[in-house]
Amino acid sequence: MLEIKNLHARIAEDGTEIIRGLNLTVRNGEVAAIMGPNGSGKSTLSYVLTGREDYEVTEGDILYNGESILEMDVSERAAAGLFLAFQYPVEIPGVATMQFLKVAMNEQRKARGEDELTTPDFIRRVKEAAGALDIDMNMLKRPLNVGFSGGEKKRAEILQMSLLEPKLCVLDETDSGLDIDALKVVADGVNALRSPDRAMVVITHYQRLLEYIVPDSVHVLYQGRVVKSGDKSLALELEDNGYGSIIEQAA
Repeated sequence: MLEIKNLHARIAEDGTEIIRGLNLTVRNGEVAAIMGPNGSGKSTLSYVLTGREDYEVTEGDILYNGESILEMDVSERAAAGLFLAFQYPVEIPGVATMQFLKVAMNEQRKARGEDELTTPDFIRRVKEAAGALDIDMNMLKRPLNVGFSGGEKKRAEILQMSLLEPKLCVLDETDSGLDIDALKVVADGVNALRSPDRAMVVITHYQRLLEYIVPDSVHVLYQGRVVKSGDKSLALELEDNGYGSIIEQAA
């Protein structure tokens, strides 16, 4: 589903290169964990995948289902089935959460050539998905993320992911700021979306999240490239020994 070939990317404003020859393949149905020390390029990778304008790709390619997405803007990538869950979801005053969800869902449906949802059908779907994530419907009457706790923001993003049904989900440190109960709820929501025709890229610092979202593969980033890959046991090794030995081998 996702193939990254010799990717180089830099910050558009000052030209600082962050991604330096990154190669990665994620297959249909796979959950790939991306780990690495601070500054290794993990969040930058998520932004480049989803088309954030602050970053420029200077070399290489990103193939999604065999086709390059480099010329696609953010909305086109979203319509094609890419979804990014942010480490720090943004508050949007004045935009009701329910209205945001309805517009997003109907835009996705239009992109797929499907009819827009009726209001009763939309509300039914939201109630079902919110119930699975222990989200109070009263929370969804508030402006998007405004006044939400850290856990509520993350649950709201997983709710969006559940409703939009993307094909490639990129989770940028979704465990950041979550207590253990919220982490379990969010992980259950993510696990419920695992399927043979959907892939997930889970970016995290810690093994803790991967106890609940068990990855099929683990990839270590350092200085903007993958320096080691393995199965879920690699995350346990990193938890026990840190990144030191892997960084030494990559140097």
